[in-house]
Amino acid sequence: MQEILWQETLWVFGYGSLIWDPGFPVAERRIATLKDWHRSFCMRSIHHRGTVDAPGLVLALDQAEGASCAGVAFRVEPGAEAATLAGLRARELVSSAYLETVLVVETTEGPVSAVTYVIDADHDQYCGGLPLAEQAEIIAHAVGGRGANRDYLWATVAHLAELGINDEDMEWLGDEVRGLADR
Repeated sequence: MQEILWQETLWVFGYGSLIWDPGFPVAERRIATLKDWHRSFCMRSIHHRGTVDAPGLVLALDQAEGASCAGVAFRVEPGAEAATLAGLRARELVSSAYLETVLVVETTEGPVSAVTYVIDADHDQYCGGLPLAEQAEIIAHAVGGRGANRDYLWATVAHLAELGINDEDMEWLGDEVRGLADR
């Protein structure tokens, strides 16, 4: 794992559950965009939103030239940097399917270097390219240690909308899973 060092401030980029549940003290939030990556349900979840026998799906950043992902850059409260990294590692690196890296995200106030969790496309939990309908079927029924997969999806969709971030795939999935859950 790359050692994360910070100068004066530590930034973290959130694109999924970190948007609505950062789990660390936040000094500042900024809408941010990461170029050449896209938000995708491309990671099978065997811990938080599914099980080994019935995996769910969680969001990850999947690399794609020309793509972009809008999310939130969080500036960590000064003095909480070490505890924040420890907490994020316990939460995000539970199965080593994410890679912890520092990437530059663009904000309206300028670029910042942020700790970002991206998918390891060589990991066995990677499942990029699943059709949206298949994603919806999985998300509608999977449950893991942190709850129902559909609740994770719906919370993310609601918070993206609240922030004014348009993600058509996420909106479609939210509606489709609602229909599947009502059956």
